[in-house]
Amino acid sequence: MPDRRRRNPCVVLPLLAAACAAPPAPLPAPTPATQDERMAWWREARFGLFVHWGLYALPAGKWRGEDHHGEWIRDTARIPRDEYTQLQARWNPTAFDADAWARSAAAAGMKYVVLTSKHHDGFCLFDSAHTDWDVGGTPHGRDIVAELAAACARHGLRFGTYHSIMDWHHPDYLPRRPWEAAARPTASADFDRYERHLHAQVEELVRRVRPAVMWFDGEWEPTWTHARGVRLFELCRRLAPAMLVNNRVDVHRDGMAGFSTSAEAVGDFATPEQEVPPDGLPGVDWESCMTMNAHWGWNAADTRWKSADELLRHLIDIASKGGNFLLNVGPRADGTFPPEAEDRLRHIGEWMAGHGEAIHGTTASPFDALAFGRCTVRAGEPVSRLYLHVFTPPPAGELVLPGLASRVLRAFRLGAADAALPVRRVGADVHVRLPTATGGPLPPVVAVDVDGPPVVHRTPSIAAESDVFVDALLVTVAAPGAGLDVHYTLDGSDPTAASPRAGGPIALHGSCTVKAAGFHRGSLVTGTAERRFTQVAPRPPAKVLARGHGLRLARHTVDWQRIPDDRQGLVAEHDAIAAAVALPDGIGERTALCFRGFLDVPADDLYRFALASDDGSRLWLGGELVVDNDGPHGTVERRGAIALGRGLHPLELWWWNRTGEATLSLQWARPGEPFAPVPGAALRH
Repeated sequence: MPDRRRRNPCVVLPLLAAACAAPPAPLPAPTPATQDERMAWWREARFGLFVHWGLYALPAGKWRGEDHHGEWIRDTARIPRDEYTQLQARWNPTAFDADAWARSAAAAGMKYVVLTSKHHDGFCLFDSAHTDWDVGGTPHGRDIVAELAAACARHGLRFGTYHSIMDWHHPDYLPRRPWEAAARPTASADFDRYERHLHAQVEELVRRVRPAVMWFDGEWEPTWTHARGVRLFELCRRLAPAMLVNNRVDVHRDGMAGFSTSAEAVGDFATPEQEVPPDGLPGVDWESCMTMNAHWGWNAADTRWKSADELLRHLIDIASKGGNFLLNVGPRADGTFPPEAEDRLRHIGEWMAGHGEAIHGTTASPFDALAFGRCTVRAGEPVSRLYLHVFTPPPAGELVLPGLASRVLRAFRLGAADAALPVRRVGADVHVRLPTATGGPLPPVVAVDVDGPPVVHRTPSIAAESDVFVDALLVTVAAPGAGLDVHYTLDGSDPTAASPRAGGPIALHGSCTVKAAGFHRGSLVTGTAERRFTQVAPRPPAKVLARGHGLRLARHTVDWQRIPDDRQGLVAEHDAIAAAVALPDGIGERTALCFRGFLDVPADDLYRFALASDDGSRLWLGGELVVDNDGPHGTVERRGAIALGRGLHPLELWWWNRTGEATLSLQWARPGEPFAPVPGAALRH
């Protein structure tokens, strides 16, 4: 480690003079009366800036000829601890301007900023009293966290800190990276002592900069437990009752995009990463974080930038589903944002300048789906406003609002309130004429004012375990809300008030098309739901004799982003027999596993399969792709179904991992049964 030469920030930067005074008094922040009060500003904001910055910006993603690294570079490039610490002496971001960062965020329409106070490498962007592995021991010497917190306050932004639970530098953090275990013995490591260190740094941050959000990460390693998560959450609540804490403080995240329904889980909001949940997360506060390109930290070789229009549509899509968008920038080593990031923030800001009211403080769309785009809502009394975001102008020139029962008071293009747009009612729907010349930054937004809270009769749902079946299938038809009668047909005709009324499950014994619609006092008031169900014959079993239990397992060294279609010609580095579909001990990075053999099916039926993995995986049965869970991602589960006849069916399952954690599981279920792991007794080779 370089010599520690702390500079007095009161000498270097007058603006930090207050930080050099005595530590602030304990934090008697008022306790919000309700969770709604605690979350109020965050729900109003809807849009924030994520900043991943640290020593990993110095190599700019490149190490020993490979240029694919990011903020995980110490792990992905397998850099020894002593070698990585040498970067501290090079940290000198002379172009860093906290006010410039805050201005860019505010101009983009963002309302809060979350900065990495410490990422997984353990290096702190604040001058910590509990470690020398921080900015205080660098040539730059300035407290980045304190400067940005002050700048955010000047520019009307809330400030939050991302603080990793993991710490690859601290001698007491466990587990070590697998590749450095031999070089860093663990005999003297004490994780309880590390937990005390983590608490001390969190308290230090809270007392110094009063963050509005404490954004944790790195909770997935086995040393972090629910009990530890609860202790950390309670510390945050005690120090700052109004501060928000994300769900990654606990172990109950329930997948990358999920939010645990466990009664013991703690955390104020869910944190989908690099994706937008298809239906949002109803009933839960959530925030989708996303990169502008393929990396969180600065990577100079990364040219996979999402377009400004794509990012803007993500913002609108997320707001229409009731979530927040935390958009990331990875600054360069000199402290400046990449020009590509600045351009995208500027483009989004131009749209937000005229349309911000359609994002800030809005709630989720009351509609199931809109052919033209998305809807956000500002509900109120006596008037509510629907914001219609037009991604695809309809050919007929009219925006259709299915099932809108509220009385429409007026409609106009946002920014042109004096020019009313024609509105007409067609059956259960409302049609709004889209102006021919939209003008201004795209996508255009049409505002529709309605009397009172919006009332939308949503299209009924048609639910079943699968679209295909072998013998019989139970289908449930239901209305999303109370007060409607749902009628259905099985012959593909449109339902009427004289059609059968939905009650309990409907048993299907042959292929058919189910349609369902909602009626109020005999009048059609919803759209019509439609779903096709097909009776299929089971795939016949293979005529083979498989005597051994388990599957053949081959291991390969690969550097995949996807499983190639041609999987032939790979030389296996290790062959074994696996008793179950599970990861063997000692799995490393840049590795692929192939399980091959047969699945012994006990009876003719439809079989559903759930394949969970980190990173990608795929399952084939009889040469047919049943589950596709491919691509680099955290632990994600995907499902598929296939009709199989009793007997043996060729099985091929590929899994690969590039970097980071590794998980794999395969479950199955027959109709009406819960998913369970595929037993070893059903696997043959």
